Amino acid sequence: MDQLYEEPVSPQGQYFNNSVICSYIFGFLDLAISFDVSLAIPLIKDVFIPINPRFSSIMVRHEDGKMRWQKVEVKPEEHVKIPKFAETTNSSSFDLYDNHFNDYVTSILTSKTPQDKPLWEIHIINYPTTNAASTIIFKLHHSLGDGYSLMAALLSCLQRADDPSLPLSFPSRPQLDSNYENKSLFKKLHFGVSSFFSSILDFGYSIIKARMIPDDITPIRSGYKGIDSQPVILSNISFSLDQIKEIKSKLGVTINDVVCGMIFYGLRLYMEEMNEKTKTSNSTALVMLNTRNIKGYQSLKEMQKPESKGLWGNKISFLQIPIPKPNKSGNSNPLEFVWEASDVLKRKKSSFSVHLIGLLVDLKMKLRGPEAVAKGIYNTIGNSSVVISNMVGPVEKMALANHPVNGLYFTMTCGPEDVNITIMSYVKILRLTMKTLKGFINEHKLKFCMEKAFEVIFKESMEISEIPTKN
Repeated sequence: MDQLYEEPVSPQGQYFNNSVICSYIFGFLDLAISFDVSLAIPLIKDVFIPINPRFSSIMVRHEDGKMRWQKVEVKPEEHVKIPKFAETTNSSSFDLYDNHFNDYVTSILTSKTPQDKPLWEIHIINYPTTNAASTIIFKLHHSLGDGYSLMAALLSCLQRADDPSLPLSFPSRPQLDSNYENKSLFKKLHFGVSSFFSSILDFGYSIIKARMIPDDITPIRSGYKGIDSQPVILSNISFSLDQIKEIKSKLGVTINDVVCGMIFYGLRLYMEEMNEKTKTSNSTALVMLNTRNIKGYQSLKEMQKPESKGLWGNKISFLQIPIPKPNKSGNSNPLEFVWEASDVLKRKKSSFSVHLIGLLVDLKMKLRGPEAVAKGIYNTIGNSSVVISNMVGPVEKMALANHPVNGLYFTMTCGPEDVNITIMSYVKILRLTMKTLKGFINEHKLKFCMEKAFEVIFKESMEISEIPTKN
């Protein structure tokens, strides 16, 4: 018999599950060996479902008009999908399974889960591909939680491969300004005044940009209506985390600055390659932001404590970052893309415009309801050119029930974007995953441009003898 799960659905949870937006987060585990499917149901019952009550609940509107999580009986077998691919014995079987895998992933990226069952699915692809002997895909509705929450849930199902008794560890999150306390009173005052005015400008720009100024039509923004229901393609690129750290040290920036700068430069290369006239077009990236004031992942027990700074749920916002353009002569210094990304990200992260936008969204929610807010988010995404999201993975290799994990990455569906880029680190590899609109984006050429951008930035940064004084 159904029981009422007392927690109401948060406003953010309602933004991501309505007639305007139905958003999912997909976590991918590349396994080194074939998965023992007999373990699937016991793992789901004993490990996955107990993680959070929302995994055994559905969203229900009650008589008071409020949405709540209602407990239901979960039948794990209805949530586990094990596709059957055509068998092959020829020498090119890996390529054939790659094609089947890609087609299958494309199909689940655009399909919706039933609303009368808990909002998650687990897909077990027990066929070898180029990257894995088997792949497990977690499809989790965004209303269950944001990427931080759901990744913590996923990681709680895994163990360290070298010693399961030890906890996984993660790179620490850098402080925004570690030297702030050492600044003089005058510099602190100057910083406060500058932050105030830049925050007001950022807030005004965000509101005007989201409502009235769409990005130019370019090879990375089609402007098509209803593209969130169109077929998409997923592609991956792997980069050496050690090389990224070398660039970071040479340029005096953060890893996020390096990655964002590389992505921005790669997008400009692609735009120039596809249509040279658009290389200076106005294009904007929406960079997703975790608003929790924490340095790294917390355990699930810590996250679910009411006083925790890492509360479970959707604690996200976004930064609107103009994609840098080549200079007036048409030439591009690749390193300038990194430095400009660093400057803009540093300024916007210290701005309180994110909190002002949050207050505005809360007011809109109270006055007009979640669908009005969802429409605003939808339009903001549609007026931008690319959505970028980043999560930090563990520094040690993991295993799922003694199945070694070779790779870990994620993607998400969030609205009418032509290009969605997610970044995830795992051990010494940083995986860049691109979800692109099929038939509009040339994913092979975009992948080539991203790889070229990284190669050029790495080469030029290694030629720098000292950190520039501006940084």
